[in-house]
Amino acid sequence: MKNAKKCNKWLLPISFFLIQVASGQTVVGKWKTVDDRSGIEKAIVQIYKENGLLQGKIVKILEEGKQDAICSKCDDEFKDKPILGLHIFKDLKKSDKDEYKGNEMLDPENGIKFRGKLWLDPDNEDQLKVRGYLVFLYRTQTWYRVKEE
Repeated sequence: MKNAKKCNKWLLPISFFLIQVASGQTVVGKWKTVDDRSGIEKAIVQIYKENGLLQGKIVKILEEGKQDAICSKCDDEFKDKPILGLHIFKDLKKSDKDEYKGNEMLDPENGIKFRGKLWLDPDNEDQLKVRGYLVFLYRTQTWYRVKEE
């Protein structure tokens, strides 16, 4: 009986730790973008938190011949700016569904800003679902976690 009490004493902290480890994946990190229509690997996006809000910027261009591309179709402060280093979304807020939503997501290929959301794939936490909405239409891409070595 004495050994059972000692075991129970450690059961709760160990269980809590294991739950934290199991649910420890986050959207923060580097993600490889892949065009959902062509299958072409486009870029690496760094997702990070700033003041509790999610930010995302392009840190590497993967598509051959596009490393020096500029946002020629943008019509705002991003007009003719390099795509490398461009913030493609700002200030996404976490919802109660473990999604991040916002009104400022940018597709630098066509210069369109839209509202959108992103979330970890519930079946594979190394895949990020990124959805953009334009009026009532939407498009979803799957991005892939970049594992640092």
